[in-house]
Amino acid sequence: MSLVSEFNDYRQRMNEKIMAADNKVIKRFFNLDTNTYQEGALDVRTKEMLGLACSMVLRCDDCIKYHLGKCHEEGINDTEIYEVFAIANLIGGSIVIPHFRRAVEYWEALKEESAAPAPPHAEHTA
Repeated sequence: MSLVSEFNDYRQRMNEKIMAADNKVIKRFFNLDTNTYQEGALDVRTKEMLGLACSMVLRCDDCIKYHLGKCHEEGINDTEIYEVFAIANLIGGSIVIPHFRRAVEYWEALKEESAAPAPPHAEHTA
């Protein structure tokens, strides 16, 4: 299983388990998080890059992976992502460097996975 698939599968599985507990406060918090990243005065691309920089400074590897995935979905390119990395390293200091390394590894995995041809069973016929 790829680095990206492993993270996404785990996240989905655990989120389903958490939501199944039907805790009103947790559901509201998750909803607040979801709504914060919707289009608003700032576009989604900008919000995801902000989320990534903040996650790197806070040194949350799961958050970094999540926002890298969203940045990738938003079409953010290598030049843009490395500017976000530079800001996060500048603000967070040298303690961010190990998370930066893992972020680069995950970014590369996202690009590799999206460049790979689709498996035969995923093809659609007209």
